[in-house]
Amino acid sequence: MVIVVRNESSSTRQVILMLLKRNQELTVSALATELDVTEMAIRRHLRELEKDQLIDSRLVKQAMGRPIHKYYLTDKGSETFPRNYSDLSIGILKDVEQISGSVMVDQLFQQRKDRLYEKYESEMTGSFAERVKTLARIQSEGGYMVEYKELSDGEYEFVEYNCPIAQVAKEYPVACTCEKQLFKKLLKTDSVERTSCIAKEHTSRCVYKVRENKKS
Repeated sequence: MVIVVRNESSSTRQVILMLLKRNQELTVSALATELDVTEMAIRRHLRELEKDQLIDSRLVKQAMGRPIHKYYLTDKGSETFPRNYSDLSIGILKDVEQISGSVMVDQLFQQRKDRLYEKYESEMTGSFAERVKTLARIQSEGGYMVEYKELSDGEYEFVEYNCPIAQVAKEYPVACTCEKQLFKKLLKTDSVERTSCIAKEHTSRCVYKVRENKKS
């Protein structure tokens, strides 16, 4: 079962944007099924979102029946998701690199990782499954839009559909390295593998495979 982590206070409008962010394109029918509301209600929200230029649609031909509209986020819609540029500016990092060298930039990211670990370490209690659930909540609260599922062999697939620091990570890959190290420390495991990365590839998600350390 896939577990989607959402903010309980999210409005229907916000949830539609989140679903489009996660799935890239969806039909009215698919959105109605996901939210368990009528298609008429979905169309009302979509009209408002189109009016605000947050979404757009394209007509897709089908082998049988009428063409259908698929809705997707516009650039403006994508920008409604957290970016955290005010906290982590590429310009400031470039200035630091110019003044003190790349080693100093690496140290800044390592310090940020250590700070986040100290902030969240006390929350990471219980079984490995409970720690994965807590990490998903923490990352979602930070704007990463997480869902996760347990695979048949006990491994977990951990998916982030948004990266608030993606542009920074493209310039400074050490940001991704530190996130992976943070996951290992918080989950208390050496088995964390990143199989997809928003900052490095033309993809809409970061995907991790995590597994509890084998007991000796």
